[in-house]
Amino acid sequence: MTTLAIDIGGTKLAAALLDSNLQIRERRELPTPASKTPEALRAALQALVAPLQGRANRVAIASTGIIREGALLALNPHNLGGLMHFPLTQTLEQITGLPTLAVNDAQAAAWAEYHAMADEISDMVFITVSTGVGGGVISNGKLLTGSGGLAGHLGHTLADLNGPACGCGRVGCVEAIASGRGIAAAAEGTLAGCDAKTIFSRAGQGDEQASRLIHRSARTLARLVADVKATTDCQIVVIGGSVGLAEGYLALVEHYLAQEPLVYHVELLAAHYRHDAGLLGAALLAQGE
Repeated sequence: MTTLAIDIGGTKLAAALLDSNLQIRERRELPTPASKTPEALRAALQALVAPLQGRANRVAIASTGIIREGALLALNPHNLGGLMHFPLTQTLEQITGLPTLAVNDAQAAAWAEYHAMADEISDMVFITVSTGVGGGVISNGKLLTGSGGLAGHLGHTLADLNGPACGCGRVGCVEAIASGRGIAAAAEGTLAGCDAKTIFSRAGQGDEQASRLIHRSARTLARLVADVKATTDCQIVVIGGSVGLAEGYLALVEHYLAQEPLVYHVELLAAHYRHDAGLLGAALLAQGE
């Protein structure tokens, strides 16, 4: 059985053909459309999968947002250009004519990362720091999704009562501070208008403001990790995403976590599957594994 796996993120759309051994045979990417219309997302997905769908037996989707009964509900619509609701499985079934499963991207990535170490642990948490901040929780070897699909949306826990407004409607969420979008939004002066990738580059060149913004993100994430340890008593926290996997970022999170009381310390690991964890996790779930 060949699975057409799709990863829908705030910055890019990815699709890959995976064989029954979960080896990626072909991969494509497109930018996530900036338009606020369902039509734009449908057109982008159609263009993305067109060269691949004829060789697949099923579709597995990992998407940002809450997945409820096959529909995408954007908890922070800014991450999808303002899109609030999208009939995800129905759309891909219409495009491909194939049976389709959809799951939140961080939940899918958590499942893939858990499978990489399932012989060693039974409780872990995955946190992705990218355009937004998401998460997935594995408890006693089972992926927690929740009755409404909200489980693991750790980026929308509170970090700072006086912090910036978050796109979800709360104030001071972890995502509003630690995410790539949050890092960029706080930039001022010569860094105003720069994206997170540029800010990381400037920090590497010695820019003090850029360094402060990245430290602020890492410190916020370390506090989230301590909270996660307190609520789940997980054995390991895996960090992924474009910010989470950026050079030097994990070491900063470890530095700030070490400043928390010992009871909240937990081993931190970089995502084993790097940027393909969501694709692989969705395929695993589609296979019933």
